[in-house]
Amino acid sequence: MSQRLPAAVDEAAPFLSDRLWRELQGTAIYEWAVHRAVTLWFLLLAAALAVGLVKSADRLDLAAPGTVTVAAVADMLSRFFTLAFFVIAAWLTLIRSQPVAKARGLLPRLTALLAVMLLFLLPLLPRLDPAPTWLLFLSAALAFTGNALALLVLNRLGRSFSIMSEARRLVTDGPYRVVRHPLYLCEGIAILGIFLPYWGWPAALLFFTQIAVQLLRLRNEEQVLREAFIEYADYARRTARLIPGLW
Repeated sequence: MSQRLPAAVDEAAPFLSDRLWRELQGTAIYEWAVHRAVTLWFLLLAAALAVGLVKSADRLDLAAPGTVTVAAVADMLSRFFTLAFFVIAAWLTLIRSQPVAKARGLLPRLTALLAVMLLFLLPLLPRLDPAPTWLLFLSAALAFTGNALALLVLNRLGRSFSIMSEARRLVTDGPYRVVRHPLYLCEGIAILGIFLPYWGWPAALLFFTQIAVQLLRLRNEEQVLREAFIEYADYARRTARLIPGLW
């Protein structure tokens, strides 16, 4: 009978050969290193956002009325909430409980990683120059709203937070009474806002690819939850997946 791997070890499995994975799994040093690597990933993202936030603040001159606009303030707030999201996510990777079930095979894990990594291609795309003022306002508002709501959902999810398709505890209260995947919905709102200033066919292709990968990730997660919790079927029947009343 195979031994169940800890969550952090399982998340790193796609990057290792099967032979090396079998040799290292279960060793204390390997488990500690991989667990901290997941946390470090979120902290690096938070650090990059912190640098961008400081630079944005430096560009604002409170003595010059033209530099302080609603769009600029909304953009800074959005950056701050995104920063807070990554810091909390890093903390939850340290205190989260062990999963009771995981998706089988490498494909669900690769799908989850791809959903995250695709976003880092966005800065390589050309930004609209000049971008319409209304588009910048809309971008800032969506990014701010999505990230703020994601923080609330993350707080409710708590120690059940995961990156890969795993089941720790079935959460059905708070925002999970409205839709089954509120964190995906909030992230989608924020991502749309982030993409708008880059809009063009390359950004559109990247955006819809990322959404498609997220939907595959969502499907994998639902499969794990159905297998882990018998009550999930009833919860799914009475609760919309992402859009109340529609889907």
